[in-house]
Amino acid sequence: MHSDRIRHPALQQRIVSANEAARLVQDGMTVGMSGFTRAGDCKSVPAAIAERASRESLQITLITGASLGHDTDKQLAQAGALARRMPFQVDTTLRRKINNGEIAFIDQHLSETAEQLRAGHLAPVDVAIIEAAAITEDGGIVPTMSVGNSASFVQQAKRIIVELNVAVPAAIEGLHDIYVPGPRPGRAPLSLTQVQDRMGQTYIQVDPERISAIVITHEPDSPSNALPPDEETDAISAHIVNFLRHEVELGRLSKSLLPLQAGIGTIANAVLHGFGESDFEQLTMYSEVLQDSAIELLDSGKLAFASASSITVSTPVYHRILNNLEHYRERLVLRPQEISNAPELVRRLGVIAINTALECDIYGNVNSTHVGGTHMMNGVGGSGDFARNASLAIFVTKSTAKQGDISSIVPMVAHVDHNEHDVDIIVTECGLADLRGLSPRERARSVIANCVHPSYRDELQRYFDSACARGGQTPHLLSEAFAWHTRFERTGSMHPAPTYVPVAMAETA
Repeated sequence: MHSDRIRHPALQQRIVSANEAARLVQDGMTVGMSGFTRAGDCKSVPAAIAERASRESLQITLITGASLGHDTDKQLAQAGALARRMPFQVDTTLRRKINNGEIAFIDQHLSETAEQLRAGHLAPVDVAIIEAAAITEDGGIVPTMSVGNSASFVQQAKRIIVELNVAVPAAIEGLHDIYVPGPRPGRAPLSLTQVQDRMGQTYIQVDPERISAIVITHEPDSPSNALPPDEETDAISAHIVNFLRHEVELGRLSKSLLPLQAGIGTIANAVLHGFGESDFEQLTMYSEVLQDSAIELLDSGKLAFASASSITVSTPVYHRILNNLEHYRERLVLRPQEISNAPELVRRLGVIAINTALECDIYGNVNSTHVGGTHMMNGVGGSGDFARNASLAIFVTKSTAKQGDISSIVPMVAHVDHNEHDVDIIVTECGLADLRGLSPRERARSVIANCVHPSYRDELQRYFDSACARGGQTPHLLSEAFAWHTRFERTGSMHPAPTYVPVAMAETA
């Protein structure tokens, strides 16, 4: 049975049901699961674990590459199966339990999880649950639409459960480049100098004796939930394209630019759409996730090659890729996330990083994770891996949220994920602020003039002028720095309350 997919004969005897495989997971264990931004995640065994947890005492520490699809985080959270979760998530139910203090969430740069496991800073993985398209003759695991942290989980786990997803064509074999760095110190440099270079194998190497169970599934990945471009994201994209075109005119970049990185989500995906109408050519990407926009750039010929750790796309694009794998294997490669996000490689390649901010302040500090400074949204993801090491660190956000009641540009961010030293460019639909080589006061003037929504600009300028009168290298009024946030908590809007003018005075005036 499935001998074309399970090419190691002895492993064909280890096919079991999802419920049988789930019994290998015990209370208190650390479980490593494949899955990165809804791609390449396991479908059956996690649901069986959630069902068990709803009937008996079963709580685990769950480590993945990034977020999971198929409502897996929701099911596990509702069943009480999660004691700890890392390093990233996007689920509403799980987020609520995290912010209520019911589940311990460890937010991490995505390049660091495997390093911390390898160094023993985290509890070792007891069970790895990995989605595969095939198992090779010597027991190697061929991943599906993501790699994430799977190679490191397999390397460390005492037991391995493979979900063999026959909905993914076997022709996906060859798409991956699996390389796991050696121990520190004395580790060899990562030998990649071009986006299309390969360093490793096309499968995850493992002793087949450690594969304890194989579960057969037939289910596609959850589709991307990114929204299509709108007028504001089109404007953001246009600002970035015009800025990069000017960099080309100045001789700082060629028309092929440098390798692009774009974060996950609606705005970053929409921004890349704008490159399709640009005069740039032979572009490359060195990113963590490829979304619809990246595949469209590949299909148009605008993008020559793309490297990532995951492919997270809409349903039509997902099927287009799977039906033409021979074509895409020549233009794509998927790597472990500690390689796709490796600071060493981001700096060597000179990546142009485009990531999304929840809010920015007038000096260029960025909050990517905490609403109101306290409530976790999704996590820092890979944005820090890229921003600190990129040749250009660009952060994008719409200038307002909640129908204009929130300004995305504030006097001081309520939580800092990326400080001013790591942020080169801030872009909203209103404009672009180039912060390179500017002092703090110059940065503030550029951000206020270019990025703030007109309905908030005068108020923010008044704050800055008053702060400058007080003095300092980075002027602030500490008694008022978070006033916009507290005003929103109190009134539901960051706009100041209108000044009351008695009717008689108004008539006199």
